[in-house]
Amino acid sequence: MALSPADVSRIAHLARLELSGAEADAMLTQLNGFFGIVEQMSAVDTRGVEPLYTPLSAVQDVTLRLRDDVVTESNNRERNQLSAPAVENGLFLVPKVIE
Repeated sequence: MALSPADVSRIAHLARLELSGAEADAMLTQLNGFFGIVEQMSAVDTRGVEPLYTPLSAVQDVTLRLRDDVVTESNNRERNQLSAPAVENGLFLVPKVIE
């Protein structure tokens, strides 16, 4: 999947970036390079390969140290919101930034 200059312009617009012509060309080359790597990786047959939960498990046995899933801290919402300029129903109120 190769991107076109129009794709880069659209992505820049969505990201609210202003790119010069040289920057857009460099970005096009870089993004297409990334997609090329992804296509190469997607072409590899990984059937029968078990996923690793850590890269170390490829070279040695790794035992996960798991802890019990229990609450260890109390609810400090009110105290944490004391410095907030505006709070309503336990939620922070922020200025509207999208019209």
